[in-house]
Amino acid sequence: MKHLIKIIPALLIVGFLITGFSKAETKPVKCLIQMTNYTGEGAYVIVSLLNPESEYEETLYVQGKDPEWYSEITEWWKFYGKTKSNIDAISGETISGGERTVAILQIPADKIDTGYSLRFETSVEDKDYFKDDLQFPLTTENLKSKKEGKGFIRYVRMLSK
Repeated sequence: MKHLIKIIPALLIVGFLITGFSKAETKPVKCLIQMTNYTGEGAYVIVSLLNPESEYEETLYVQGKDPEWYSEITEWWKFYGKTKSNIDAISGETISGGERTVAILQIPADKIDTGYSLRFETSVEDKDYFKDDLQFPLTTENLKSKKEGKGFIRYVRMLSK
């Protein structure tokens, strides 16, 4: 019994530490990406979370699985290349001209309506790179809207509950 009395406070502290440092709650948001009608290779699309100072905070989605080409997405590479975190769970195949894809973005709930932004970068081999093909404030309203791209992305439609 004496041992149990000593162990219980320790277990409570460990439990508190584990829950206190767990990953923030996320909000799943469907994101339909419609590409423009271009010819050539499939596009790499990077979706990033930017903090209020427009600095990269997190990579939310990567369309394109060949790491050989990641350095061609120069602005994102400056952030990602330093840490090279595992992005397998948030990546998919490239998407070609005129095609569309749907991704589920896990948006940190505590970043919505607090000055953060979403940035969509695109790059196509032997074509152009668009650092901010599409960028918009991360607001509740924008997570239920359609936004026009200015590069390889024709539009993005966000679908949030």
